[in-house]
Amino acid sequence: MGKESHNKVLVLDGMWNKTLAAVRSLGQRGFHVTAGEWTRFATALFSRYCSRRVVYPSPVLAPEKFLDWLIAEIRTNSYDMVLPAELSTQMLLAKNRSDIERYTRFPFADHDQTSHVQDKAWLMRYAIENGIPCPGTLFPESVRSVEAMREEVAYPAVIKPRVSSGSRGIVYVKSPDDLVASYRTVHRKYPDPVIQEFISSGGAYGVGALLNFNSEPRASFVYRRLREYPVSGGPSTLRESVRNEEIRSLALDILKSLKWTGIAMVEFRVDSRDGRPKLLEINPRLWGSLWLAIRSGVDFPYLLYKMAVDGDVEPLHDYRPGVKCRWLIPGEFMHFLHNPRRFRLDPGFFSGDAEDDILSFDDPLPTVGRISSLFPLIYRREMREILF
Repeated sequence: MGKESHNKVLVLDGMWNKTLAAVRSLGQRGFHVTAGEWTRFATALFSRYCSRRVVYPSPVLAPEKFLDWLIAEIRTNSYDMVLPAELSTQMLLAKNRSDIERYTRFPFADHDQTSHVQDKAWLMRYAIENGIPCPGTLFPESVRSVEAMREEVAYPAVIKPRVSSGSRGIVYVKSPDDLVASYRTVHRKYPDPVIQEFISSGGAYGVGALLNFNSEPRASFVYRRLREYPVSGGPSTLRESVRNEEIRSLALDILKSLKWTGIAMVEFRVDSRDGRPKLLEINPRLWGSLWLAIRSGVDFPYLLYKMAVDGDVEPLHDYRPGVKCRWLIPGEFMHFLHNPRRFRLDPGFFSGDAEDDILSFDDPLPTVGRISSLFPLIYRREMREILF
């Protein structure tokens, strides 16, 4: 596609790979991209595709100050769209949508809808009630009730926080003896987690999707997660674009039934026992492997912009299969260090046929940004709390 001109977007949460993907996507099209984060040591802020860089109060630690900054920023600059990358920031903006949309466009689902979808207990109940294939799930009402259901649980089992990102708070349990103590440990930090059967993997898949303001699918993209960190399950460190009509259709049917608007990524694991994909979760935001979708031909940040500005966008469901992207620093390195099969990986760690989320000859400085983003961990306790 040709370059756009005089288009201005404010991209928030510059720390993350997905933010860098959005900055590069829009910047390469000639957009005026302002990228921000609460620290200058942020990956996306080092990109050559940033027209302007801003540092603002933390949306997590100082939400009122952040909102004051944001309103002043969008009031004095003619942004076509504001694009948050982290869910916490997106939720804060959604809660204050009327103030935001006085000055710019915010093409995301509403606050209550997003809150429901990110809650695994709510989502699994919705799946069960609507016949959507998902892991067997128990919903304990208290720690005491876990004692009574020890024998109902199919082992191995997974204790999952209702709301978390990546693999934070997930604990695997092998026997009834481990269940209560493990549940209590997770419950202390993530109240009222769910207990699920462990799905023996026949493949882990993600479906990125964009739905318009009438909840009609406008873009979709399927990828397979080839490696993750932690090795037992977490954010993907290597993934590949694939075609899988069954999984794509299932994801879009779920989002349509939810009357979804905007971006989402639906995660499935194929159950090796019956070959059926089971719904694991829905990420109601930009996702970590966004660069793979863009490189495969589905440019979600640009499509979201077009939908926001024009009111709709032409459907795009075709893309190149077989494209691979990796998250080398530190994802792939951490997987390599912790996988006892590190020298028998398929594809191999040193195969070199995958593009990197960050490393780029065209835009090299985000690598420096990723390394420098470790500095705030040394001197700011709140940064460690946000990340860990």
